[in-house]
Amino acid sequence: MEEVYDVIVVGGGPAGLTAAIYASRMGLKTLVLEGNMPGGRASEAPLIENFPGFPEGISGIELIERMLKQAERFGVEIRFPEEVLDMNLSASLKTVRTRYGTYRGYSVIIATGTQRKKLIVPGETELIGRGVSYCAVCDAPFFKDRIVAVIGFNNEALEDALYISNFARKVILISHGGKSEVEESLLEKIRQKQNIEIMDANVKSINGDAYVKSITIAGQKGLEEIPVDGVFIVLGSIPVTNIVRKAGIAVDERGCIRVDRSQSTNIEGVFAAGDCTCGGMQVATAVGEGAMAALQAYRYVKRIQKIK
Repeated sequence: MEEVYDVIVVGGGPAGLTAAIYASRMGLKTLVLEGNMPGGRASEAPLIENFPGFPEGISGIELIERMLKQAERFGVEIRFPEEVLDMNLSASLKTVRTRYGTYRGYSVIIATGTQRKKLIVPGETELIGRGVSYCAVCDAPFFKDRIVAVIGFNNEALEDALYISNFARKVILISHGGKSEVEESLLEKIRQKQNIEIMDANVKSINGDAYVKSITIAGQKGLEEIPVDGVFIVLGSIPVTNIVRKAGIAVDERGCIRVDRSQSTNIEGVFAAGDCTCGGMQVATAVGEGAMAALQAYRYVKRIQKIK
């Protein structure tokens, strides 16, 4: 007999794992498919201070590890790295295809999260892994007593700059085209750090051969070349929705999946949660949306099973 799941969750970040925990705990046979490592962007956060229940904060990695243990305790089947290549969502029994097989389920929860915005300047692609990074918590320790540039000016960029400053001799925080609204508490911490410098400038290139050696910026003094040993790019993220768009799920002009208050998409039995819906873009909001999506999936699955 072909195995059929009650819920297939596409994406293993906070939204997807929460959805899986809720669905499995309610007795639904639940599968999670994650293209990389579970956790998504949340696992890269050095410290999450605004997630309820952790007054001293918690690292993203630890929070995701706890979610994984909880999901496994309730019997969730988690497969990674297993990237979804195609989906057929129009039938009552939906199919999700990966390189390793085709999975069938009565409902699908999309929790694909976001992908990093690229700087798109010369040297960025060529020097990835050789001084260019998108993950501070992964790579900051490699730059102990070095000079590092953090490119971007948003809450995440400020958090990363603070974290990297614990290792690097100097951190240059470059706005690159403007400053978004940031939390005043974070900005105050930046100002108190002696080894963080803020520069209003645009990055024109990342320079180096085997490794990063400098960046070229355009600022008040015109073009300048600044020696740095590493570059962390933190420009925000865009939703990962190409596959779901192809499957017929409605998205808005930004590529965000359209959902109603119950996290339902335009296709019956398909729900979406987390950053791919461009809601709060926070771990707490992703968790809330994941829980709601699972509750709606449970009601949907029980309804169609009763009909059958």
